[in-house]
Amino acid sequence: MQPETPLITTALISDADDDIIQTSLDFVREHLDMEVGYLSEFVGENLVFRHISAPGLEDMIAVGDGMPLDQVYCPYILDGRLPELIPDTADVPLTQDIAMTHALPIRSHVSIPIKRRDGSTYGMFCCLSRTPRPSLNDRDLNVMRAFARLSSETINGVLDERMRHTEMRNRISQAIDGKEFTIFYQPIMDAKTRTAKGYEALCRFHHEPYRTPDLWFEDARQVGLQVDLEIAAISKALRALNKLPEDIYVSVNASPKTVESGRLMDVFADFPCDRIVLELTEHVEIGCYDRLMKKLEVLRFHGIRIAIDDAGAGYAGLQHIVRLRPDIIKLDISLTSNIDQDLVRRSLATALVGFANETNALMVAEGVETEMEFATLKYLGIDLMQGYLLGRPADLSVAMVDFGSVARRKVG
Repeated sequence: MQPETPLITTALISDADDDIIQTSLDFVREHLDMEVGYLSEFVGENLVFRHISAPGLEDMIAVGDGMPLDQVYCPYILDGRLPELIPDTADVPLTQDIAMTHALPIRSHVSIPIKRRDGSTYGMFCCLSRTPRPSLNDRDLNVMRAFARLSSETINGVLDERMRHTEMRNRISQAIDGKEFTIFYQPIMDAKTRTAKGYEALCRFHHEPYRTPDLWFEDARQVGLQVDLEIAAISKALRALNKLPEDIYVSVNASPKTVESGRLMDVFADFPCDRIVLELTEHVEIGCYDRLMKKLEVLRFHGIRIAIDDAGAGYAGLQHIVRLRPDIIKLDISLTSNIDQDLVRRSLATALVGFANETNALMVAEGVETEMEFATLKYLGIDLMQGYLLGRPADLSVAMVDFGSVARRKVG
């Protein structure tokens, strides 16, 4: 049998889907007292075995093996020249002209087409045996059809997921290649002077219908393009350093996976590293801190400062902060929102400020939207603040004018 190049079908099929098909094959093969059951896919001019139930005959047939379609029964069943149910191939003259009949040999055969949603044929749900099964009848054929329908629904679910995966990957690839996104910059302000000390770069996508950036990056993760998309966004964002005053930094976001890829230093090398802050964004638990720390130490050696984003929310808890030893701790909006009215939030923020002071880390409060929140956070000793009260994300030229960066650069 011919080897077959793996398709995305097998990569996307879940364990549950696999179990449904395998259980169906096992059941009908035993019910019909046949030796082999399989579900195949038509790939070009070949039949490829996707699932197999053939205990004791593993050396004869294996998942991924293929056979030319002109050597099997499938085309003849599809065009009506062979019946779906054949109790004894010796009684059907046409089967004697088909190579597989004698190669295995095949003496009994039951096969049901598996159709895609558009009506085209995906492959076949089949059982066969090397001995005749004269007792096979229409009732057995109906059982076979029922389980073939069940497998067909499962396969079509996988095909739908394959199409969604392909479309998603194409969309992300186009965004990366065509840079179909804009970088907005939100000021990070000194709490005492209300002047910009830095800007956080935030990605906004042009594609319609509009979808939030977190959904784009999650899609990229699902199709294996997370690192590529983050690198593209960071590369574009850092160009602002060529226009901003020399005492202003740019903060960019990256997941631990992107840090671990080792590709960031190639991007940072083209810019003044002492003006770059890397915000670690992570909404799932970090798998290996040691591996991540090694990469972060390389970045720190070159002058990159490390910030922990969303402190106090999700996985950015105390253990996360202690292990990564950030230079900057960004207090999540879930703590800053209404902090002037909430003793618990103030207590947690105070504890983080104390930790930051002990470890020589800066504190940035995110999501500051009211003067009372600003005053409370300033009283607690927060160094820097960011939020709609102080400035919304905007195009760089707008952000520089709005927050005095142009004037400060001229004076310098």
